[in-house]
Formats: sequence, C-alpha cells, structure tokens
Amino acid sequence: MDSETVTNATLPNHQDETEKEFEKNQQRYQDLIATFPHTQGWRPKSPLIGYGGHWIVKPLLERWLHARDVFQARPIDFFVCSYPKSGTTWLKALTFAIANRSASDSDQSSNPLLKCNPHELVPFIEGELSLFQQNDAVEDKGNTLFSTHIPHGLLPESISKAGSKMVYIWRDPKDTFVSMWNFFQKERSDKGPLNSLEESFDMFCRGHSFYGPYLDHVMSYWKAYQEKPDQVFFLKYETIRADPLPYVKRLAEFMGYGFTAEEEEKGVVEEVVKLCSFESLKNVEANKGGKEKEDIKGKVSGGDVPSKFYPNSAYFRKGKVGDWSNYLTPEMAARIDGLMEEKFKDTGFFGYGN
Repeated sequence: MDSETVTNATLPNHQDETEKEFEKNQQRYQDLIATFPHTQGWRPKSPLIGYGGHWIVKPLLERWLHARDVFQARPIDFFVCSYPKSGTTWLKALTFAIANRSASDSDQSSNPLLKCNPHELVPFIEGELSLFQQNDAVEDKGNTLFSTHIPHGLLPESISKAGSKMVYIWRDPKDTFVSMWNFFQKERSDKGPLNSLEESFDMFCRGHSFYGPYLDHVMSYWKAYQEKPDQVFFLKYETIRADPLPYVKRLAEFMGYGFTAEEEEKGVVEEVVKLCSFESLKNVEANKGGKEKEDIKGKVSGGDVPSKFYPNSAYFRKGKVGDWSNYLTPEMAARIDGLMEEKFKDTGFFGYGN
C-alpha cells in the first residue's frame, strides 16, 4: 500500500476557490440559468432546471457551473460518484477509511470518521468544496478524495483529461426514490411543502428529480465503465451491502490502496467494514440529533448550499434493502421496474454485479 499518495504528501489543494470567487461569477451563472428550461419541482418554490439533459435546482446548478469552470483534477485524485440517496454516505466513509487507514488502524478512536460526518471528509465538487477549508482531515493531509452527483458526461473536463479514477454506486431505483423522498421530508425549507409520495414518484419516473433522470444517470456511468474499466469501478449497493468484504478489498485495490496479506490476517478489512457500517456511523455523536456540519455553519454566502438545510442525522435513516415495499404499491413498483428493463435491455447491465 502506498500511503504517501493521500496521507503524507504535500499537494496543491482544490479548496483554494473561496466563496468570494464563487460570488464574483454568480450573477453570470444566474443569467445563464435564466435561459435554461424550468419545470415544476418537488416543492412549489423550488423549480427544476434543465441542464445537459438532466434536472437540478438553482443553488446546486450555480455551483455545478462553478465546478465546471474552476475545478482542476489531477491524475492522483479519486472521485466517489453517485446519484443522490443511492449509497453515497457509506461509500464516502469506505473510501476515506481505505485511503487513510495507515494513520488510524492502530487506534480507531482517532479516526476522523468517529468525529465527523463522511460528507465533511469527502466534499462534493459541486457543493460544499469551497466551504471545507478548515477541516484538518481534508486540508492538512493533501486531500485527493472528492465526490459528485454530476452525471458522467457533464463532469468537469479536467477530470477526464487528468485520467482520474472514480467509483460509481447505483441502487434499486425503488429504494433510491423512497430514500430520497424521506430525506427531503427532513429538509428545513422555505420552499413550500414537499409533494405527496404519489406526485413525487410520478415525477421521478418521468425523470423530473434532482440530477434526474435517474436511469440516464446510471447509464452514463455504466457506459463509462464499459469503455474504461481501468478508470471506473462500478458497484451495486445491494450486492456490496449483502457481502461487503470482497468488494471493499477490490475497491481498495482499484484505488491503489490494496490490503496487504498481513493486514488481511490482522482483520484490518473487517475493521474498515465495521467502522463504516450504518450502525457505527449512525451512533457517532456528530451524526446524532440536529447536529450540523461544523464547517458550514455561518460560512454559506452567495447562494444556498442544500446540505445546510439538513441535520447530519438525516443521512442515516435505515440503509435497508427492499424498504420500498413499505411505501410503493405493486403497480408503482411494476412501473419503475418496466422503465429499468427498457432502459438497460441488451446492454449487459443486468448480468453485472448481481
């Protein structure tokens, strides 16, 4: 394992882009966004805006455009990619624990995951990146771990030019929808009441959701994986959830942090899985109750960052497979399963990772 890449090297930091730099360009982004198509959102005062064949809300699109303009990827950077509510928080924790284990495997009590929400340690390039400048776990160690919900074809060009590696996780769209709808219930919003489950589900199926259409989002990374399997690691949430150990080992190897025979003998892989388990992360003090990300408090200006509207506990609801059956009717399930069958037929998708 080459621990120098993330933990000890002195590297240029992506977080040089400050809120002041964002604000300088914000009006230009707003003027551009005004020309994009708008449609009804999941809340009456939060319309969805079309960009590159996908839908997003204005505050996120502003920062998405900012990331497109300023984010400069390096070959050593690694990206956690996902659609919202498809296993993002868990995967962030796993990648962070894998890449930084040399500093904490002898004393788990010092691991940053026991003190911080995973989203603080692996920031979104289109979200809070410029706000996490005071987090020692990110800045002092020359962070090379980043995350995004941006579809593959719309990622900043610097990522493909640098040849950076990435992992993508997808999840049964029925559970993804249910998790998203429940997550939005916890939003501290002034955008009006959330649509009913039935209304939101219909919009989700029509592709009108954050970063949606969901199936197009998954397809973008599936195609990227097929074209460049040495750069894209493709994971299914349900599969890794059922048996995490072999997939965590494969992920570590793909990242360049493969576990040594000695580590495996000592049970380090099991320690990483345990540390990043839903139960472990949910019980971290920073992820309980109404606690918020320390780095965001009082630092958001020039537009809303959506994560500031959610307490850390909102990221840990159930994490269960098949919870959709408690919310969706058989007819609703059949509708979304049919859409998926149509989207991915003859692509080899259904035979992968099942």
